Amino acid sequence: MHTDLPEPDADARAHSERLAMLIRGEIAAAGGTLDFARYMELALYAPGLGYYSAGAAKFGADGDFITAPELGFVFARCLARALAPALRETRGDILELGPGSGALAAELLLELERLDSLPARYRMLERSADLRERQSALILQRCPHLENLTEWLDAPPAQPWRGVLVANEVIDALPVRLFALRAHGMHARTVGADADGRLVEREIPADASLMRVVTAALGARIATLPRPYKSEVCPLLRPWFAEVTRSLERGSAWFIDYGYSRDAYYAPGRSEGTLRCHYRHRAHDDPLLWPGLQDITAWVDFDALVESAAAAGFECAANLTQARFLIDHDLDTVFADAYARAPDEATKYRLAHEVKQLTLPGEMGERFRVVEFRRDS
Repeated sequence: MHTDLPEPDADARAHSERLAMLIRGEIAAAGGTLDFARYMELALYAPGLGYYSAGAAKFGADGDFITAPELGFVFARCLARALAPALRETRGDILELGPGSGALAAELLLELERLDSLPARYRMLERSADLRERQSALILQRCPHLENLTEWLDAPPAQPWRGVLVANEVIDALPVRLFALRAHGMHARTVGADADGRLVEREIPADASLMRVVTAALGARIATLPRPYKSEVCPLLRPWFAEVTRSLERGSAWFIDYGYSRDAYYAPGRSEGTLRCHYRHRAHDDPLLWPGLQDITAWVDFDALVESAAAAGFECAANLTQARFLIDHDLDTVFADAYARAPDEATKYRLAHEVKQLTLPGEMGERFRVVEFRRDS
């Protein structure tokens, strides 16, 4: 069925089966169907078993996908130039959500040092002990003299703070609810188990909560969309945004992710939604395959993000494609300086290729957006 995907080894399959057993138990306890949002939460975050909680490599060439900071230093150096004014003004901290491998943290610290704009602290919200170890090791490798600025958190800061919040490819991993519009009404797309214990998708009539959030997201277009029409919605976004920014009393919050405006997100031609899975640098659309071994993501509804920020008391200060953001924050200078210092042609080629991946419309340049929100006390 998935002949284009490399097969997991025996240990990985055993790990996935342990998580599948946990999921099957929740399916049984729920009466035979588990809402997809709960399935996604378990598949990604179940302690010791979920994709982001277990120890396998996830980022970079040895993992399942590559984020902008994994490509090199260009993205981080441009982002540092965007963050520097707020850090100089507030003399505050950086809080990075989901810092991944630690590559962004290391490069931001080094560039902010060059710009004389270091934060008072670089705080990382990371619940995975394994990822914390990897992040710490990378920072010690790349900028050991700045390690004293770093701090790891289990939850958003409880005390008021000032500075900058950064979330790179975080929102796309928030659990979503799946729905289907059919001629006979709206359905929730849930997860069940067949007689052999295999995880399968099952549709059940939509509950009142799902009907409410889908109707609000789709608005008048719900009457004109084709049937059947499948997609997803993220009810968690607004309370999550409020929670992670609650104690930021003054400064800015930056979100970098892939997604669409609402009109494009729920366009008639996008009738299968945006849910995608990533496994060994291959994308596919089967989220029930090998739970715990693959990433599961949904593209971001940027209108919903802006609405969530407004509800939390933030003003949208910028909403740019990644290409436009990089150009506006000294991409030419960053590239020219690095190119001039490159020791050989191979390094120059890698640098040019990195910039192309970050900026070209067919790569990350148009699919990703950079959104800044500000709050003044």
